[in-house]
Amino acid sequence: MSWFNLRIVARLAAVMALAALTAGCFQPMYAEKAPDGGPGLREKLSTVEFPPLNVPNGSREARLGVAIRNELMFKAYGGATGAPPLYSLTMRLRSSRTSVILDAATARPDVENYGIDATYELKDITTGKTVMTGSTTARVSYDIPGQEQRFARDRGLRDAEDRAAKEIADNISTRLASYLYSKI
Repeated sequence: MSWFNLRIVARLAAVMALAALTAGCFQPMYAEKAPDGGPGLREKLSTVEFPPLNVPNGSREARLGVAIRNELMFKAYGGATGAPPLYSLTMRLRSSRTSVILDAATARPDVENYGIDATYELKDITTGKTVMTGSTTARVSYDIPGQEQRFARDRGLRDAEDRAAKEIADNISTRLASYLYSKI
């Protein structure tokens, strides 16, 4: 064996030794059981209640609230229902639209940004004490393909709302999982 091949073998052996030493140090976040053998994160997430948002029925915010709530419940419970609730997550939403690019001839928007600002708090149901608060934002853009296409703008807005709602639910779900995992 040449000196070069011996160095490669030595480096590979060192990497393998380090990998073997650290292999038992990691615990998957969504494991069935906690490192101490207690309930895992999935069981903790199933104890969170997601009440409906307090917004007027039939409004755009009501549709967004339902979309975000459904996404959060699916991420927490999967296809099942939740366990008896220990926590309650309440949210408040605020949406905004901004015209980014305007057509110089007609002064109508060609590209718009849609945004959702959400604040949330997690309360312990038994004590009524707030255990976690936070806020998150989502900004997405959408094109308006032509001024003669009346419904394209509405469909683009609805698609932007759906994408922003999914992003908000992902952010809240991640933060909720991090908080509950720290309590395991």
